[in-house]
Parts: sequence; structure tokens; C-alpha cells
Amino acid sequence: MEEPSQSQSVFSVLTAGFGAGALLGWLNSRKQQIASVAAASAVAMAPAANAMVDYDNIQYLGGSDKVDINNANIQAYRQFPGMFPTIAGLIGTHGPYKQVSDIYSIPGMEDKLKNIVKKYEGNLVCLPANPAYFIDRINNGNYR
Repeated sequence: MEEPSQSQSVFSVLTAGFGAGALLGWLNSRKQQIASVAAASAVAMAPAANAMVDYDNIQYLGGSDKVDINNANIQAYRQFPGMFPTIAGLIGTHGPYKQVSDIYSIPGMEDKLKNIVKKYEGNLVCLPANPAYFIDRINNGNYR
């Protein structure tokens, strides 16, 4: 078997280089299509969300005059003048709570805010934190 000449080796290297360059150029020109296919594949392979269909305390998430301080989104406090957004945000960023009176111990809550809470304390309930709702107290993904 004879050894390839110097010119054949250079030619082989150049051919491989041009081939790799052409492939990279083609991929670069098709970035959007490749990204779309990759995203569609990821969505198709994602597991389904385990949504909670029946929640016994749904009325305390904003559907009545009572609000659950452990599970309700901050939007539920809009029905109580003075509670949204400041107090609702403080309640939503702390907890979970064992009882309604725990909210008076939130660091940084001024006395004037505590007086507003006191006004609506009878409208607040403290149910055990439910992971399906506790995580969405600040941003539940619903936008107007």
C-alpha cells in the first residue's frame, strides 16, 4: 500500500474543513426552525400538570367574603379596602401561618397596617397550606 502524497493529505483536510463549514453555515441559517422543533419536542415530552380539580376550600381563595391567608392569591384581598397591595403582599410573602393572629408578627408591618388588618380580621381564615395554592399566592399567572 502506498502512502498518500502531501497534496492529497492537504486536499483531504481542506475538504473536511469545507464540509464542516458548510454544515455549520446551514445550521446557522436554520436556527429558527431548529429552535422551533426543539421547543415543540420539549413540550410534547413534558409530563401533564397534576391540577387539583376538587379543592374543598375553594371559596376561601377569593370567591367569598372570607380569605384564607395561607392559600389565597394576593388578588383576593382587593375586596378589603386598604389591604391590597401592601398588606396582601406582606401576607403573601410570609407564612405559612398557624393562626390568623400570626400575621401581626410579620417583620416590617407598621402599626397603621396592623390596624387595617384588625378591621378585616373576621374575614380572614387560616387553613393548612396546600402546595397547589401556596406557591401561587403572589403570582398565579392570571393577567388582565
